[in-house]
Amino acid sequence: MVTEPVIDIERLPRHIAIIMDGNGRWATKRNQPRLFGHKAGAQAVQDIVETSREIGIKVLTLYAFSSENWKRPEQEVSGLMSILQNYLSAELSRMLTNRIQLRCVGDIERLPESARRQLQSAIDATATNSELILNLALSYGARDELTQATRKLAALCVKGTIRPDEITADHIEQQLYTAGQPDPDLLIRTGGESRLSNFLLWQASYSEIYFTDVMWPDFRREQYIQAIYDYQQRERRFGKTSAQLVGR
Repeated sequence: MVTEPVIDIERLPRHIAIIMDGNGRWATKRNQPRLFGHKAGAQAVQDIVETSREIGIKVLTLYAFSSENWKRPEQEVSGLMSILQNYLSAELSRMLTNRIQLRCVGDIERLPESARRQLQSAIDATATNSELILNLALSYGARDELTQATRKLAALCVKGTIRPDEITADHIEQQLYTAGQPDPDLLIRTGGESRLSNFLLWQASYSEIYFTDVMWPDFRREQYIQAIYDYQQRERRFGKTSAQLVGR
């Protein structure tokens, strides 16, 4: 049995974001259809959400469905929407019991009406929970998010609410889906790929990035704790020197 590394509860990342990659390849290796892997991936979501709440993570963002994923075969997209609805049905009571607040980042207007209604109902039902914020990134693309933020600021300029030379990074952040939330301290990508795939490009500017070959359905508490342990071994300088961090 592998011994779980000991993490420092006083130095946890406030916000962890995860690119949940590898479901399809995990299924293919088992001679199963891709949706078999997505269903197994939903079980991993349950495990990681519960572990996050248990150890004290405040914000968890899961990249569930990108704006580019609409290009996938219709059968797979339909299956993913069904998995989303099944997840919401199965987990709503757990979210309420465990004080988990569900939010969505992305263009949810593109979701099928039944999925959109169910998602909004779960968001409303958990709105006052404060133990953990769970962001599901659905129909999400960072470039789309930044484009939308730019349009909103441009509209404010036209209206005369703000001048172009007054716009700061704070103004941009206020127009993002994650407004009011801390940026991700740790970004994890499973499945062996090493790219951001249009995910939280603004918010992840200073994130520590952890890549692992483990496919998402196999990424469970043990692997999650290892990623957090790895994060805690790193020195986060934000442009400063090591000497400045220790006060020298």
